[in-house]
Amino acid sequence: MQGAAHTLLSHGSMIRNAVLKHVRVVSRPTVFSRLMSVSSARMEEHGFESTTIADILKAKGKSADGSWLWCTTDDSVYDAVKSMTQHNVGALVVVKPGEQKSIAGIITERDYLRKIIVQGRSSKSTKVGDIMTEENKLITVTPDTKVLKAMQLMTDNRIRHIPVINDTGMMGMVSIGDVVRAVVSEHREELDRLNAFIQGGY
Repeated sequence: MQGAAHTLLSHGSMIRNAVLKHVRVVSRPTVFSRLMSVSSARMEEHGFESTTIADILKAKGKSADGSWLWCTTDDSVYDAVKSMTQHNVGALVVVKPGEQKSIAGIITERDYLRKIIVQGRSSKSTKVGDIMTEENKLITVTPDTKVLKAMQLMTDNRIRHIPVINDTGMMGMVSIGDVVRAVVSEHREELDRLNAFIQGGY
């Protein structure tokens, strides 16, 4: 999935540059300049690469009401992994008992494999707090973070899940799959707009 993310980043830029180059080649300079001045404001309204993490949360039906999956530092790793399996997710946000809005860390399938299975530890007697990635080592985003920025953070740091926080605390979590789907959708919409521009739809 990380390779796909890198491919989408470079592929999107190549497509956009190729289409714009094509426009410059086939359009007469005076006509192109006039069209650009007339349509630039409209193009700006759409805001290429403007999708934010808040848009993803909204599409997923997640909001600041705490409707995201979590466990506590005192839960057993077994219970945490069972919850992941039941909800078909690869990670859970970890909070301190009684403090659902205060993020303590994150536990992922990778933590389970590396720190429980490989080391031969018991998932039923090990607490989540003993193997989680702690809050001070977490990479997070805000609702205003652009999707492409989030993708870059995830691919650069080789992570598949990233918590979303704001000034009041935890808002949700997005996966690399969520981000890739958003980028693909945005590039598709941008190509449609460039197509309409070339054909005089703007």
